[in-house]
Amino acid sequence: MPSFDIVNKVNMQEIDNAVNITKKVIGTRYDFRGSQTSITLNKKEESLHIVTENDMKMKAVQDELSKNLVKRKIDPKVLDLRDIEPTSKGLIKRDIIIQSGIETETARKIVKMIKALKLKVQAAIQDDQVRVSGKKIDDLQTVISMLKEKDLGIPLQFINMRS
Repeated sequence: MPSFDIVNKVNMQEIDNAVNITKKVIGTRYDFRGSQTSITLNKKEESLHIVTENDMKMKAVQDELSKNLVKRKIDPKVLDLRDIEPTSKGLIKRDIIIQSGIETETARKIVKMIKALKLKVQAAIQDDQVRVSGKKIDDLQTVISMLKEKDLGIPLQFINMRS
């Protein structure tokens, strides 16, 4: 029986590359000369920390990071931006969580949307992914195209297509 998996996987090496390019660009930009701006990646916790002097520089760092993620074929939707907080040294910081995997609530939404199509396919939640199986590959491709059109707040990849 044909099937495929719906996942949200993030390549941490590509995120590391994007962070390093962002650091390099920040180091060469004129408006960041002499500023106390830093961006760090914690691979174990899958999070980023940006520290800078003001909101304008924070936005510039985030824009540069997003641009570099897109160049590396990573959807910026994987970044969960937290609130900006002041630090003790008069700077501001923002923590960013990198989302990987599909949360249970989002997986339930996906299953509900697939059932609403009324195709002869079954969707099953398996840990942090959703497996979709059916008799016709055309039905599976219809499910994929429908999910590509929807905005669920996370990027989805469709892998392990078996016929």
